[in-house]
Amino acid sequence: MRTEPVDAYLLRLGAARPHRPTSEALRELHLRHLRTVPFENLSVHLGEEIVLEEKRLLDKMTGTRRGGFCYELNGAFATLLTGLGYEVELLAARVYDDEGRLGIPYDHLALRVRTADGDTWLADVGFGAHSHYPLAFAERGEQDDPGGRFRLVEAGPDAAGARGGGDSASAGDLDVLRDGRPQYRLETRPRVLGDFSAGAWWHSTSPLSHFTRSLVCSRITEDGGRITLGGRTLTTTAPDGAREKRELETDEEVLAVYGERFGIDLDRVPTVPNRNGGC
Repeated sequence: MRTEPVDAYLLRLGAARPHRPTSEALRELHLRHLRTVPFENLSVHLGEEIVLEEKRLLDKMTGTRRGGFCYELNGAFATLLTGLGYEVELLAARVYDDEGRLGIPYDHLALRVRTADGDTWLADVGFGAHSHYPLAFAERGEQDDPGGRFRLVEAGPDAAGARGGGDSASAGDLDVLRDGRPQYRLETRPRVLGDFSAGAWWHSTSPLSHFTRSLVCSRITEDGGRITLGGRTLTTTAPDGAREKRELETDEEVLAVYGERFGIDLDRVPTVPNRNGGC
Protein backbone atom coordinates (compact mmCIF):
# COMPACT_ATOMS: atom_id res chain seq x y z
CA MET A 1 0.00 0.00 0.00
CA ARG A 2 1.29 3.49 -0.85
CA THR A 3 2.34 5.64 2.08
CA GLU A 4 0.15 8.64 1.17
CA PRO A 5 -3.23 7.09 2.11
CA VAL A 6 -1.74 5.74 5.35
CA ASP A 7 -0.29 9.14 6.25
CA ALA A 8 -3.58 10.88 5.44
CA TYR A 9 -5.48 8.40 7.63
CA LEU A 10 -3.03 8.83 10.52
CA LEU A 11 -3.33 12.60 10.14
CA ARG A 12 -7.09 12.41 10.54
CA LEU A 13 -6.66 10.26 13.66
CA GLY A 14 -4.03 12.64 15.04
CA ALA A 15 -1.65 9.70 15.38
CA ALA A 16 2.02 9.32 14.60
CA ARG A 17 3.16 6.42 12.44
CA PRO A 18 4.15 3.61 14.83
CA HIS A 19 7.71 2.35 14.57
CA ARG A 20 6.49 -1.26 14.76
CA PRO A 21 3.04 -2.89 14.55
CA THR A 22 2.80 -3.53 18.29
CA SER A 23 -0.15 -4.19 20.58
CA GLU A 24 0.39 -0.86 22.34
CA ALA A 25 0.22 1.03 19.04
CA LEU A 26 -2.91 -0.90 18.04
CA ARG A 27 -4.64 0.09 21.28
CA GLU A 28 -3.87 3.75 20.66
CA LEU A 29 -5.06 3.63 17.04
CA HIS A 30 -8.25 1.79 18.05
CA LEU A 31 -9.19 4.41 20.66
CA ARG A 32 -8.27 7.34 18.43
CA HIS A 33 -10.44 5.90 15.66
CA LEU A 34 -13.46 5.63 17.95
CA ARG A 35 -12.95 9.21 19.15
CA THR A 36 -12.40 10.69 15.70
CA VAL A 37 -14.32 8.73 13.05
CA PRO A 38 -18.05 8.54 13.83
CA PHE A 39 -20.25 5.50 13.53
CA GLU A 40 -22.92 6.83 11.16
CA ASN A 41 -25.42 5.73 8.55
CA LEU A 42 -25.92 9.10 6.83
CA SER A 43 -25.08 7.72 3.39
CA VAL A 44 -28.18 5.53 3.55
CA HIS A 45 -30.37 8.64 3.82
CA LEU A 46 -28.37 10.93 1.55
CA GLY A 47 -28.61 8.65 -1.48
CA GLU A 48 -24.87 7.93 -1.43
CA GLU A 49 -23.69 4.60 -2.81
CA ILE A 50 -21.84 2.36 -0.34
CA VAL A 51 -19.01 0.59 -2.16
CA LEU A 52 -16.83 -1.92 -0.32
CA GLU A 53 -13.56 -1.25 -2.11
CA GLU A 54 -10.42 -0.21 -0.27
CA LYS A 55 -9.81 2.98 -2.26
CA ARG A 56 -13.42 4.13 -1.94
CA LEU A 57 -13.39 3.49 1.80
CA LEU A 58 -10.11 5.35 2.30
CA ASP A 59 -11.40 8.26 0.22
CA LYS A 60 -14.49 8.45 2.43
CA MET A 61 -12.43 8.40 5.63
CA THR A 62 -9.72 10.85 4.56
CA GLY A 63 -11.10 12.76 1.55
CA THR A 64 -14.62 13.68 2.69
CA ARG A 65 -13.73 12.99 6.36
CA ARG A 66 -16.85 10.95 6.96
CA GLY A 67 -17.59 7.89 9.06
CA GLY A 68 -19.74 4.91 8.20
CA PHE A 69 -21.15 1.68 9.55
CA CYS A 70 -19.27 -1.53 10.35
CA TYR A 71 -18.33 -2.62 6.82
CA GLU A 72 -16.88 0.79 6.04
CA LEU A 73 -15.22 1.56 9.37
CA ASN A 74 -13.63 -1.82 9.97
CA GLY A 75 -12.91 -2.27 6.27
CA ALA A 76 -10.99 1.01 6.18
CA PHE A 77 -9.29 0.32 9.54
CA ALA A 78 -8.14 -3.06 8.23
CA THR A 79 -6.55 -1.33 5.25
CA LEU A 80 -4.77 1.14 7.53
CA LEU A 81 -3.49 -1.58 9.84
CA THR A 82 -2.27 -3.71 6.94
CA GLY A 83 -0.40 -0.69 5.57
CA LEU A 84 1.29 -0.34 8.97
CA GLY A 85 2.48 -3.95 8.95
CA TYR A 86 -0.19 -5.67 11.02
CA GLU A 87 -1.55 -9.06 9.96
CA VAL A 88 -5.30 -8.53 9.61
CA GLU A 89 -8.15 -10.92 8.85
CA LEU A 90 -11.76 -9.92 8.21
CA LEU A 91 -14.30 -11.92 10.21
CA ALA A 92 -18.05 -12.19 9.69
CA ALA A 93 -20.54 -11.98 12.54
CA ARG A 94 -24.28 -12.06 13.14
CA VAL A 95 -25.68 -9.53 15.60
CA TYR A 96 -28.05 -10.49 18.42
CA ASP A 97 -31.29 -8.53 18.72
CA ASP A 98 -32.98 -7.64 22.00
CA GLU A 99 -34.84 -10.97 22.00
CA GLY A 100 -31.65 -13.01 21.59
CA ARG A 101 -32.19 -13.79 17.90
CA LEU A 102 -29.34 -13.61 15.42
CA GLY A 103 -29.37 -11.39 12.37
CA ILE A 104 -28.53 -12.15 8.76
CA PRO A 105 -25.28 -13.77 7.59
CA TYR A 106 -22.54 -11.16 7.10
CA ASP A 107 -24.49 -8.93 9.46
CA HIS A 108 -21.31 -7.43 10.86
CA LEU A 109 -17.62 -7.16 10.02
CA ALA A 110 -14.93 -7.36 12.72
CA LEU A 111 -11.16 -7.81 12.62
CA ARG A 112 -8.66 -10.34 13.94
CA VAL A 113 -5.30 -8.59 14.24
CA ARG A 114 -1.90 -10.15 14.93
CA THR A 115 0.88 -7.89 16.15
CA ALA A 116 4.66 -7.93 15.98
CA ASP A 117 4.85 -8.89 19.64
CA GLY A 118 2.92 -12.10 19.02
CA ASP A 119 -0.51 -11.10 20.36
CA THR A 120 -3.85 -11.65 18.62
CA TRP A 121 -6.71 -9.20 19.12
CA LEU A 122 -10.36 -8.72 18.21
CA ALA A 123 -10.48 -5.16 16.91
CA ASP A 124 -13.84 -3.53 16.21
CA VAL A 125 -14.25 0.20 15.52
CA GLY A 126 -17.59 -0.32 13.78
CA PHE A 127 -20.13 -1.57 16.31
CA GLY A 128 -21.26 1.67 17.89
CA ALA A 129 -21.18 1.30 21.67
CA HIS A 130 -18.57 -1.41 22.23
CA SER A 131 -15.09 -1.87 23.67
CA HIS A 132 -12.79 1.13 23.55
CA TYR A 133 -9.75 -1.09 23.12
CA PRO A 134 -9.15 -4.35 21.24
CA LEU A 135 -10.07 -7.54 23.08
CA ALA A 136 -7.60 -10.39 23.59
CA PHE A 137 -8.76 -12.97 21.07
CA ALA A 138 -7.66 -16.09 22.97
CA GLU A 139 -8.85 -14.93 26.39
CA ARG A 140 -12.05 -16.62 27.60
CA GLY A 141 -12.31 -14.84 30.95
CA GLU A 142 -13.70 -11.39 31.61
CA GLN A 143 -11.96 -8.43 30.04
CA ASP A 144 -12.58 -5.07 31.66
CA ASP A 145 -12.70 -2.08 29.35
CA PRO A 146 -14.01 1.50 29.65
CA GLY A 147 -16.90 0.37 27.44
CA GLY A 148 -17.95 -2.47 29.76
CA ARG A 149 -16.98 -5.97 30.85
CA PHE A 150 -16.45 -8.24 27.87
CA ARG A 151 -16.08 -11.98 27.31
CA LEU A 152 -15.39 -14.11 24.25
CA VAL A 153 -16.96 -17.53 24.80
CA GLU A 154 -17.20 -20.64 22.70
CA ALA A 155 -20.62 -20.65 21.03
CA GLY A 156 -22.88 -23.70 21.16
CA PRO A 157 -26.49 -24.46 20.18
CA ASP A 158 -27.75 -23.01 23.45
CA ALA A 159 -24.99 -20.48 24.06
CA ALA A 160 -25.80 -16.89 24.99
CA GLY A 161 -29.50 -17.12 24.28
CA ALA A 162 -29.47 -18.64 20.78
CA ARG A 163 -32.87 -20.06 19.86
CA GLY A 164 -31.80 -23.07 17.78
CA GLY A 165 -32.62 -23.66 14.11
CA GLY A 166 -30.68 -21.23 11.96
CA ASP A 167 -29.07 -19.79 15.10
CA SER A 168 -27.06 -22.94 15.91
CA ALA A 169 -23.31 -22.36 16.04
CA SER A 170 -20.65 -23.75 13.75
CA ALA A 171 -17.39 -25.18 15.08
CA GLY A 172 -15.10 -22.41 16.28
CA ASP A 173 -17.77 -19.70 16.52
CA LEU A 174 -17.45 -17.25 19.40
CA ASP A 175 -20.10 -15.24 21.18
CA VAL A 176 -18.96 -11.75 22.15
CA LEU A 177 -20.63 -10.66 25.41
CA ARG A 178 -20.79 -7.19 26.93
CA ASP A 179 -21.83 -6.94 30.58
CA GLY A 180 -23.20 -10.48 30.33
CA ARG A 181 -25.36 -9.83 27.25
CA PRO A 182 -24.49 -11.35 23.85
CA GLN A 183 -23.61 -8.73 21.25
CA TYR A 184 -22.73 -10.83 18.21
CA ARG A 185 -21.70 -14.31 17.13
CA LEU A 186 -18.33 -14.28 15.44
CA GLU A 187 -17.13 -16.74 12.83
CA THR A 188 -13.40 -17.42 12.90
CA ARG A 189 -12.94 -18.26 9.21
CA PRO A 190 -11.21 -15.36 7.37
CA ARG A 191 -13.23 -13.53 4.71
CA VAL A 192 -12.54 -10.93 2.03
CA LEU A 193 -14.12 -7.51 1.81
CA GLY A 194 -16.33 -8.40 -1.16
CA ASP A 195 -18.01 -11.14 0.89
CA PHE A 196 -19.80 -8.43 2.87
CA SER A 197 -21.33 -6.63 -0.12
CA ALA A 198 -24.68 -8.43 0.18
CA GLY A 199 -24.91 -7.57 3.88
CA ALA A 200 -24.07 -3.92 3.20
CA TRP A 201 -26.68 -3.80 0.44
CA TRP A 202 -29.33 -5.37 2.69
CA HIS A 203 -28.63 -3.00 5.57
CA SER A 204 -28.71 0.05 3.31
CA THR A 205 -31.88 -0.89 1.39
CA SER A 206 -34.11 -3.28 3.33
CA PRO A 207 -37.09 -1.80 5.20
CA LEU A 208 -36.33 -4.41 7.88
CA SER A 209 -32.89 -2.98 8.56
CA HIS A 210 -32.60 -0.58 11.49
CA PHE A 211 -30.21 1.50 9.36
CA THR A 212 -32.98 2.37 6.88
CA ARG A 213 -35.43 3.17 9.68
CA SER A 214 -33.26 5.51 11.74
CA LEU A 215 -30.48 8.09 11.60
CA VAL A 216 -27.44 7.82 13.83
CA CYS A 217 -24.09 9.58 14.18
CA SER A 218 -22.05 8.69 17.25
CA ARG A 219 -18.53 8.73 18.64
CA ILE A 220 -16.64 8.35 21.90
CA THR A 221 -15.72 11.65 23.56
CA GLU A 222 -12.28 12.51 24.90
CA ASP A 223 -13.40 11.95 28.52
CA GLY A 224 -14.63 8.41 27.74
CA GLY A 225 -18.29 9.30 27.35
CA ARG A 226 -20.27 9.37 24.12
CA ILE A 227 -22.06 11.88 21.96
CA THR A 228 -24.84 10.75 19.63
CA LEU A 229 -27.07 12.56 17.18
CA GLY A 230 -30.09 10.39 16.47
CA GLY A 231 -32.25 12.25 13.99
CA ARG A 232 -32.68 15.61 15.74
CA THR A 233 -32.01 14.34 19.27
CA LEU A 234 -28.55 15.12 20.60
CA THR A 235 -27.58 12.79 23.47
CA THR A 236 -24.48 13.34 25.58
CA THR A 237 -23.53 10.39 27.78
CA ALA A 238 -21.04 10.91 30.61
CA PRO A 239 -18.46 8.25 31.52
CA ASP A 240 -20.65 7.27 34.51
CA GLY A 241 -23.63 6.65 32.20
CA ALA A 242 -25.57 9.83 33.01
CA ARG A 243 -27.38 11.14 29.93
CA GLU A 244 -28.46 14.57 28.80
CA LYS A 245 -30.75 14.97 25.78
CA ARG A 246 -31.56 18.04 23.70
CA GLU A 247 -33.89 18.39 20.74
CA LEU A 248 -32.51 20.40 17.83
CA GLU A 249 -35.21 22.63 16.36
CA THR A 250 -33.78 23.84 13.07
CA ASP A 251 -31.83 22.43 10.14
CA GLU A 252 -29.11 24.97 10.88
CA GLU A 253 -28.67 23.55 14.39
CA VAL A 254 -28.48 19.99 13.04
CA LEU A 255 -25.88 20.88 10.39
CA ALA A 256 -23.85 22.80 12.98
CA VAL A 257 -23.74 19.78 15.31
CA TYR A 258 -22.66 17.49 12.49
CA GLY A 259 -19.86 19.93 11.67
CA GLU A 260 -18.74 21.01 15.13
CA ARG A 261 -19.14 17.78 17.09
CA PHE A 262 -18.49 15.15 14.43
CA GLY A 263 -16.38 16.94 11.83
CA ILE A 264 -18.90 16.18 9.07
CA ASP A 265 -19.77 19.00 6.67
CA LEU A 266 -23.14 18.50 4.98
CA ASP A 267 -25.09 20.79 2.68
CA ARG A 268 -28.45 19.34 3.67
CA VAL A 269 -29.98 17.46 6.59
CA PRO A 270 -30.48 13.74 5.99
CA THR A 271 -33.99 12.50 6.75
CA VAL A 272 -35.60 9.11 7.20
CA PRO A 273 -38.33 8.54 4.61
CA ASN A 274 -41.86 8.00 5.87
CA ARG A 275 -42.74 4.49 4.72
CA ASN A 276 -46.37 5.56 4.46
CA GLY A 277 -45.46 8.28 1.96
CA GLY A 278 -43.62 11.55 2.14
CA CYS A 279 -40.65 12.32 4.33
